[in-house]
Amino acid sequence: MILAHPDSDLQKNLMVVSADILLLLSSKNRIDNFVLIEDVMEEFLKQNEKRSPDMFLNSLAFLFCFGIIEKNQYKIKLLKKTNQKSQTQLF
Repeated sequence: MILAHPDSDLQKNLMVVSADILLLLSSKNRIDNFVLIEDVMEEFLKQNEKRSPDMFLNSLAFLFCFGIIEKNQYKIKLLKKTNQKSQTQLF
């Protein structure tokens, strides 16, 4: 489990910021649709004055590395999680 430093500002924490981006992407009119990165970044920056474009891009990289978002040129979308049960063979 990743623990934040007790003196750190959680509004700047990578995982908290990434969760806020996921909330923006999961709004009712954006599910299953690609959205311009600029539009999401504008909403993201309006939420808190301490946020920066670098923080946004680092969070996108974090989400992309874990396979949570998909990119297509200058657009991103939230990936649906599929429930695939692994089949094991019993001997």
